[in-house]
Amino acid sequence: MAKTDFVSIDQYIQSFPAPVQKILIELQAVIQSAAPEATEKISYQIPTFYLQGNLVHFAAYKNHIGFYPTPDGISEFQAELEVYKNAKGSVQFPIDQPLPWALIRRMVAFRVAKNLQKKSKQG
Repeated sequence: MAKTDFVSIDQYIQSFPAPVQKILIELQAVIQSAAPEATEKISYQIPTFYLQGNLVHFAAYKNHIGFYPTPDGISEFQAELEVYKNAKGSVQFPIDQPLPWALIRRMVAFRVAKNLQKKSKQG
């Protein structure tokens, strides 16, 4: 896939084959349900949810779905993420396996709480 200047998450999702679109649409819905006040945007040319700062990013690749809940989102759930390839601020969910929806929902909720807490300390 050529790098494109996506203007929306929907446009990003539509650039993938139907089976990948299905996964990305569900991921988008899970994030929306866990962070209903968050807004959607494209940042770093990938889907991003924003609520008083970036919450999470995600992206599709040939063999995995990249999920980027920032370093604190990874460290908080490290024990549950050990079965996946992960790094300081990212985790790779194999594209040929079901995504851990409950875990993703909890990670997003954690990030919402962190961003709101950070904002209340600044205010």
